[in-house]
Amino acid sequence: MSMYQKMVNVIEQKVTPMAGAMGSQRHVIAIRDGFISALPFMIIGSFLLVFIFPPFAPDSSWGFARSWLNFSQAYREQLMLPFNLSMGVMTFFISVGIGASLGKHYKLDPIMTGLLAFMAFLLVAAPYKDGQISTQYFSGQGIFTALIAAIYASEMYALLKRHNITIRLPKEVPTGVARSFEILIPVVVIVATLHPLNLLIESTTGMIIPQAIMHLLAPLVSASDSLPAILISVFICQILWFAGIHGALIVTGIMNPFWMANLSANQTALAAGNVLPHIYLQGFWDHYLLIGGVGSTLPLAFLLLRSRAIHLRTIGKMGVVPSFFNINEPILFGTPIIMNPMFFLPFTLVPMINATLAYIATKLGWVAQVVSLTPWTTPAPIGASWAANWAVSPVIMCLICMVMSAVMYYPFLKAYERTLLKQDEQPDTQEKDSPMAAH
Repeated sequence: MSMYQKMVNVIEQKVTPMAGAMGSQRHVIAIRDGFISALPFMIIGSFLLVFIFPPFAPDSSWGFARSWLNFSQAYREQLMLPFNLSMGVMTFFISVGIGASLGKHYKLDPIMTGLLAFMAFLLVAAPYKDGQISTQYFSGQGIFTALIAAIYASEMYALLKRHNITIRLPKEVPTGVARSFEILIPVVVIVATLHPLNLLIESTTGMIIPQAIMHLLAPLVSASDSLPAILISVFICQILWFAGIHGALIVTGIMNPFWMANLSANQTALAAGNVLPHIYLQGFWDHYLLIGGVGSTLPLAFLLLRSRAIHLRTIGKMGVVPSFFNINEPILFGTPIIMNPMFFLPFTLVPMINATLAYIATKLGWVAQVVSLTPWTTPAPIGASWAANWAVSPVIMCLICMVMSAVMYYPFLKAYERTLLKQDEQPDTQEKDSPMAAH
């Protein structure tokens, strides 16, 4: 048995079932849905950063730049309000989204479940002192607390409902009123469990729950921003995709809480005029590692356009435009790349090599870091610049990654092309050799 066949067997027998189970796990789905529901608000909030922090040197003397800088400084407080009510309270949207998703799974009222999850988060993450509520944990600092509180509240609601521990009203009562009374006991249980627990942890450790969670996860959050973490996450994504499993959904579902916490830290540092602390964020993933889609296949799409094989040339024409917007299913399944041994090495190694180049360049200060959340469909060079507050260096880095991708894909594509051309020639050869060909 060949090495490739052994690898395929391992993927099919070990990796695929495990990834499938993880991808269909209700809490993983709920977390993914929570981030997806929050995405529009966070993208718009991030987009406002370019108006708040213009992409010009503070001492610029250019008239247009100077006017923009003066405007942003004079109206900083007003411009920050929409940002603070979107990116600044991302945990609100995420907790409601997670609760609603789990509510649908358990056939509960999604709105009520989402609101219960939201209340559970506020109960532990919004300390009230001196007549004011602290907002410290409403953004990235409270991400992990929002996930845990939302899952706990939704699961508790489902458990009570499953055991009929609820208030039932006569059928004549309007549905909306009945649902409001149905959730009374879950609300009491959430308050009676989370609030005392928060007070107990604060009295024993001096930290409330979100503060304690971030303290415990600090090494993990720090490790998530390292080159090994990038390479491991990319490798897992590529292996799963090669087996036909949507690896990006699984990996981003795991990484999103870390990315959001790190993004919030970068934005806080930007507002304070400090050095940005983090490199590996969603903008880094989308615009350096997934250029044209998983496997960075946009350069491959251009190469396919010039292929001598009609099949590959046709796939290139079909796939090049969607690839501009990071949609590369025509390339993945049409070439095909999925389960094609000829493309296993470049498909796996291209994003890992690009990740290494981009990480080192960013670490050395040659490339601007990510401070904004961008739609994943944004074309790579544009998205890379947008994510880094419209800096030019990410565009150059993105173009370098594209050239490297083309160079690495090219020899494997030519080898595959020769295989296809030989297959196309075989019917002609067989027809000439046939006894009927002489008549």
